[in-house]
Order: sequence, then C-alpha cells, then structure tokens
Amino acid sequence: MTLPTEAEWEYAARAGSTGARYGDLGRIAWYDGNSSSKTHAIGQKTANAWGLYDMLGNVWEWVNDWYDKYRPCTFGCSNPAGPSTGSDRVVRGGAYFSYANSARSALRNSQGPNSRFDAVGFRLVRSVP
Repeated sequence: MTLPTEAEWEYAARAGSTGARYGDLGRIAWYDGNSSSKTHAIGQKTANAWGLYDMLGNVWEWVNDWYDKYRPCTFGCSNPAGPSTGSDRVVRGGAYFSYANSARSALRNSQGPNSRFDAVGFRLVRSVP
C-alpha cells in the first residue's frame, strides 16, 4: 500500500466525471459553508460514483508527488509523474475551511513534507493485479 500519485487521486475523485465542479457540494463535502470550522468523521456525506467518501473537503489529502507547477503533457500521458525531488509535497481535495468555489477535483496545494495539522490527512491505495 502507498499514497496515490496525484493523477491517481484525481482520477478517483472524479469517479468518471469530466465536469469542473460538483452540483450539490453540501451533499458530498465538508467545507467552510457547512463544517462549523472543524473536521468531521468520514462517511457522513454521500459517496462519489465509485463509492469513495470525502474526496473533497474535510481534510487535504497527501499524495505521493512532489509539488511543482503543472507541465503540459506532450504525448500519451497516463498517470504522469511529478518531479523526482522537491521541497513541498502535493495535497489535494481541500479542507473543512476551504471556500465552496475551491472545492473541485482539480484543486491542488502544497505542504512541507514534515508539516502536520488537523486539516491534512491521507488515504492509501493498492495495486490490483
């Protein structure tokens, strides 16, 4: 088991959708408009189309990529990797204090790899043979 890559995380968060935003954010995510400024236990909101809970809001999620500005995909990108080193790691998904207009599967941010606070968590993935 490992942290997902940034591309894997976004693929799971989108769950087959291609839109920029979710229609009824309050149904699927904790954000500044409904969180009462605190984190919440997982699974209280509706899961996405693939049965994954809390992909947006509540806590930012660590991914395995180092942070850098996006570079254009030049040819046939599939699960593109970020840089091999860096000073910050990527976090995805937003947190309980994120604004509604930021709650989207493409949202990304960075954190120092040793930083810790109540609004950053993780989910693990495993390869399926």
